[in-house]
Amino acid sequence: MSTRSDIRLQAIVVLAGVLLMAIKFFAWRATHSNAILSDALESIVNVVAGCFALYALILAAKPSDREHPYGHGKIEFISAGVEGGLVVIAGAVIIGRAVMAWIAGHTVHEIETGIVLTASAGGLNLIMGLALQRRGRSQRSITMEASGTHLLGDAWSTLAMLLGLAMIHFTGLQWFDSLFAIGFGLFITVQGILVVRRAVAGIMDETDMDAASGVVELLEQHRRPQWVDVHNFRVIQFGRTLHIDCHVTLPWYFTLERSHAEIADIEALVNEQGDRRVELFIHMDPCIPSSCTICGLKDCPERRSEQQQQIPWDLESVLGNAKHGSTPRGPEGAGGDRSSATREH
Repeated sequence: MSTRSDIRLQAIVVLAGVLLMAIKFFAWRATHSNAILSDALESIVNVVAGCFALYALILAAKPSDREHPYGHGKIEFISAGVEGGLVVIAGAVIIGRAVMAWIAGHTVHEIETGIVLTASAGGLNLIMGLALQRRGRSQRSITMEASGTHLLGDAWSTLAMLLGLAMIHFTGLQWFDSLFAIGFGLFITVQGILVVRRAVAGIMDETDMDAASGVVELLEQHRRPQWVDVHNFRVIQFGRTLHIDCHVTLPWYFTLERSHAEIADIEALVNEQGDRRVELFIHMDPCIPSSCTICGLKDCPERRSEQQQQIPWDLESVLGNAKHGSTPRGPEGAGGDRSSATREH
């Protein structure tokens, strides 16, 4: 969940964004540079997106309730999507204005003043962007990561514009201003599309393969013989919290109390050994006779056949919606054993 320090950091970024926007518009008024105006217009997006990100962090920090049983973390994906959309719109406006200025033969003034002011703003954006990205990655916040990526893109594009202004200063070729403005517009448009893509993936519950792989690897490293099988493994992300549901095959003769204890141990393992908060919803499957071929429980009193292999748990093996080691069910049940079919889920 969002911490107070995250919210405080985002609030500082918003206030700094307002200051940077004022500096950039002042630099534009002094120079009449389309590249600087492009940067200033993009700062409006920074401020608006920063305010929405701040609201998203505050809302995401609220605990789950009856109307929102999975919490409020999804707002972070919406916030990132809005920010990405605003960036794309700003990029289109910047490109259009730069093209028109190029055709009209726009002239830049007081280049030295523009370089000093824009460099100062770009340096502050670089510091804030790095801070937000580092915090976003450590706290698993897509909102803060998106804001950091946005500000870093602004910083690198500011560097490109400074090079453009320097080239105008030394060569006298005014069209460099519009050229760099167009390049900046294209750059932030691509960045905005990437942010929107990631936000949509989160809203559509696209599996985070890296996060899923980390959990499965943890289970593989600490697996117990009585955890016969894991399958139908699915991961959904709600803000910073992972929600995982899967099927775990246990010996069919375990009591309900024993089975519940095994599942509780899996949940504790993932949350104590993992690097993020995870909610698990585990369906318990009883083993069937054909499960013996993959079961490593040595003292099993109900074993029907010897273990033939141990299937390693990885994404390829656990994502499927079928028990490993089971045989296709025929008219007489699994493997022709009607009693085993009644225990299969």
